[in-house]
Amino acid sequence: MTRTVGDYFWDRLKAWGVTRVFGYPGDGVNGLLGALNRRDGDIKFVQTRHEEMAAFMASAHAKFTGELGVCLATSGPGASHLLTGLYDAAADHMPVLAIAGQQARTALGSHYQQEIDLKAMFKDVAGAFCEQANVPSQVRHLIDRAARIAIGERAVTALIFPNDLQDLPYEEPPRLHGSVFSGVGYAKPKVTPYERDLKRAAAVLNEGSRVAILVGAGALGATDEVIEIAERLGAGVAKALLGKAALPDDLPFVTGSIGLLGTPASSEMMEACDTLLMIGTGFPYSEFLPEPGQARAVQIDLKPGMLSLRYPVEVPLVGDAAETLAALLPLIEPKDRGSWRRKVEKSVEKSWRTMEKRAMVSAEPVNPQRVFWELSPRLPERAILTSDSGSCANWYARDLKIRRGMKASLSGGLASMGAAVPYAIAAKFAYPDRPVIALVGDGAMQMNNMAELITIQKYWREWATPNLVVMVLNNEDLNQVTWEQRAMEGDPKFETSQALPNVPYHRFAELIGLKGLYVDDPDRLGEAWDDALSADRPVVLEVKTDPNVPPMPPHLTLSQIRAFMTSWPRDPERGGVLRNTAKAALSVLTPG
Repeated sequence: MTRTVGDYFWDRLKAWGVTRVFGYPGDGVNGLLGALNRRDGDIKFVQTRHEEMAAFMASAHAKFTGELGVCLATSGPGASHLLTGLYDAAADHMPVLAIAGQQARTALGSHYQQEIDLKAMFKDVAGAFCEQANVPSQVRHLIDRAARIAIGERAVTALIFPNDLQDLPYEEPPRLHGSVFSGVGYAKPKVTPYERDLKRAAAVLNEGSRVAILVGAGALGATDEVIEIAERLGAGVAKALLGKAALPDDLPFVTGSIGLLGTPASSEMMEACDTLLMIGTGFPYSEFLPEPGQARAVQIDLKPGMLSLRYPVEVPLVGDAAETLAALLPLIEPKDRGSWRRKVEKSVEKSWRTMEKRAMVSAEPVNPQRVFWELSPRLPERAILTSDSGSCANWYARDLKIRRGMKASLSGGLASMGAAVPYAIAAKFAYPDRPVIALVGDGAMQMNNMAELITIQKYWREWATPNLVVMVLNNEDLNQVTWEQRAMEGDPKFETSQALPNVPYHRFAELIGLKGLYVDDPDRLGEAWDDALSADRPVVLEVKTDPNVPPMPPHLTLSQIRAFMTSWPRDPERGGVLRNTAKAALSVLTPG
């Protein structure tokens, strides 16, 4: 049989190490899918329910493995559906290749059905490299450049294939003027700053007496190096959301998350430090960092554009986190564990007590914070956690104690709803023997995650273990935005925009052959988590939670208090809002 462009395409992707592609079929990619079907299964096609979910899965695959994530969609609406997931990957600097079909080359420009100017559409999200293939001999260098740029620059790239091109016989580039001959392969470089700049950074850090460290996703591969430099500097370490798994939470100097979803310990450390070391983080909220001029700062990042962006940095270092810290460590003078470290550790202890007290406060019927508090000690070894955006991210950030060997992620820079379940599916495909837990609000479940339960049902028997739990907070409210309306805008809950239908998610799970569990009693949470984590098939654990439990920030500002006091007398849930807010505040002031 003639070797087609489609056949060559998959051969070349395989040479780049691709073994899995997430997508949805359509006539715009029939030639590619036909060629994939002719293979021996060495590249698996994972059929999602929606192209957006395929792009989220490709982003998550890159996050959890460090490999190139690949997603595929047909022309027109299939391609446009990819965009949100691709922006998720772009915002978090993940290597993802998007493959999109296009109408026949002879039809382009004729206002043909499903004809979209895909190069223009992808230009922003895949600006690092976005090209359309027009002749067979061009395909080789397009694949090579798209893969190499995506991996090397940690960026999104896109390739567009007209449907009539995919079934043409493949031709190697002719040895003529205008042809290029590309090759496969990429070797990750060792990226470290010059010695003189390391010495400048060490001088700043050595002179500090109250050092704070902030780590993000760029520090995920530098756990030991971060611990060692924190110990030498007597520093505390806060974690941006994407860096949650960078350090285990059983270390007494790890203050936990930072920002609106952060802990009092992180906030207090940033308010009092005189030196700041930022490692691999693009944490966006400058108001939670030290005041400009308060602290001298050193920052390490692979992306020069991320340096000195959130805080004025005295020594910006371009480099890999682990390699740069390893080079920096011999220059760091060990400090005695003095009053600063003791203050940080005392603050960490107090923060965990605060989280526990708030989690154990009664609610109608279940306090959502307790759902996460009960899960934390039950987390299996090597668990992989995903969270959606919304109020569930508050409890994910604060209440779950990550241990060594675990992985955790969410949509960080984009903060998109709907990512938790596709992230979990991608994690389970990448690590089929590891337990995976997705933490989702009912808004995201209704938006698109319920459909991806069908994807779980389709594939779970292929995984080495069935352990995948989707926990849904059913509070019939788009809760994070409701609280933002109250505390940021001074507006009461807007029922028309915020109220959600009450859906029996656990029954839907049972309907499609998964296990469903339902809890509306806080004293049954522990037992329910035990059942879910030991089940013989994937589980949807639905918990009926109180929407009026406030996601308390680490410290209330005067403007937040004023906004809340303006909103609550007019709020349709004012009784529950005031009662739960008072309980949360008083729980940390009283012993019971």
